[in-house]
Amino acid sequence: MNISIVGRHFELTDPIKSYIQEAIDGLKKYNLDIISTRVVIDADERNGKKGYSVEFVINMANKNTIVIRQKDKDVYAAIDLAIDRAHKVLRRHHDKITEHKSVRPDELAAAHEAEIAAALADTSEIVPMELDLYKPLEIEEALTLLKSSPEKQFIVFNDMDGKMRVLYRRSDGRFGLY
Repeated sequence: MNISIVGRHFELTDPIKSYIQEAIDGLKKYNLDIISTRVVIDADERNGKKGYSVEFVINMANKNTIVIRQKDKDVYAAIDLAIDRAHKVLRRHHDKITEHKSVRPDELAAAHEAEIAAALADTSEIVPMELDLYKPLEIEEALTLLKSSPEKQFIVFNDMDGKMRVLYRRSDGRFGLY
């Protein structure tokens, strides 16, 4: 990461430079591709009051440039406030990246092909059956139909009350009714 520290109308001292350097090194913990960071400290004097403004310009790969401006009467306070805001912005960006489950197109295509293969493998176990739902049946009639065809495991029908029912062959040889 390239770091540039500039002072306008203000002479930068080594302690201020090292303080800014340590603060910027703390931004590396978010594991974002920070290309460069530029810090501009400007001394202002208006109406006899002295103040400082700090501007952080953070360039990141695959992201727009982040610009943070902060003003305060004390240089260190302005730097601290700007660094806190930078941490907040970078943490939000990091959380957005890590929480968003993005899938690359080649992974998506492979997953789709796997689903199709699984669906085709499952279809060999499904045996289609024709349903006769044309007229209501008595339960006894449905039972005689199921007994008369030994290849059928169940029969779906409407009873005389209009309810859809399922009569099925149990493994113990008896019949069940839903």
